Amino acid sequence: MKKSNIKILLKRLSRRYPVVKTQLEHQTPFQLLIATILSAQCTDRQVNQVTGPLFAEFPTPEALAGAPLENIKKIIFSTGFYNNKAKNIKACAGALVDRHQGVVPGDIESLTRLPGVGRKTANVVRSVCFGIQTIVVDTHVHRISRRLGLADHKDPVRVEFQLMDIIPKSSWNDLSLQLIYFGREICNARKPQCNGCPLFDICPSGKSLGAGTN
Repeated sequence: MKKSNIKILLKRLSRRYPVVKTQLEHQTPFQLLIATILSAQCTDRQVNQVTGPLFAEFPTPEALAGAPLENIKKIIFSTGFYNNKAKNIKACAGALVDRHQGVVPGDIESLTRLPGVGRKTANVVRSVCFGIQTIVVDTHVHRISRRLGLADHKDPVRVEFQLMDIIPKSSWNDLSLQLIYFGREICNARKPQCNGCPLFDICPSGKSLGAGTN
């Protein structure tokens, strides 16, 4: 995408979504870290339904690390893939206690060494809790950045670095969330709502995707 069109994209998305924030409910970096791990292949709404009971019973990394695995599974069952998620969040809590005195670190290297934490999860925490400008590449950001011609890699990590190369750093945090909002509202995976899309005229995929949409 041309630089001039990138400026247009950022302006239009900011106009449509002037205030953006994560939809995962949390009060601490630890809670957001665990909630983001649970959000894999699950809606934020469903995650929010289980994190309340989860943190009420296991409010700290120490408590979660020492929790019986079966108890964790019962609470998070509805998020899907609950066996692996339960193991990951318990192990992650244990690693926080063992390596970081129960405090969530802010650097990407330490975060991604925690069980169950990839770059997407780490960048969510760094962005929301530490105010660090990051690009969070979830399924929406990955799909839309490729449709818009901002990136062309299938690997989300490569897409992250492609976006970092062409998007002004001051816009990284907002753009990630704006693209997520945009993906949920308009540019969904199966049937993008191209008619009326505010980015249709600068979208290289617009004509092919828009064919036959209502």
